[in-house]
Amino acid sequence: MIEEGLELMAVGMTTVFAFLILLVAAMTAAGAFFRKFERYFPEPEPTPPVAGDELSEIAAAIAAVQAFRGK
Repeated sequence: MIEEGLELMAVGMTTVFAFLILLVAAMTAAGAFFRKFERYFPEPEPTPPVAGDELSEIAAAIAAVQAFRGK
């Protein structure tokens, strides 16, 4: 009974270890792929925030809180 449990534990741990090795290999391959072809996957350029937009968000948040409180 103990031997069967140890065998099952060894098979399970080997399976998990093999899966983790495959996962690391796949992530390394994906990283190499995206480094090689990064010109086809450009990062979006950040847009500067508009000053008026920030104030309207604050006003909307204050209005939502007041509506929630019932004022």
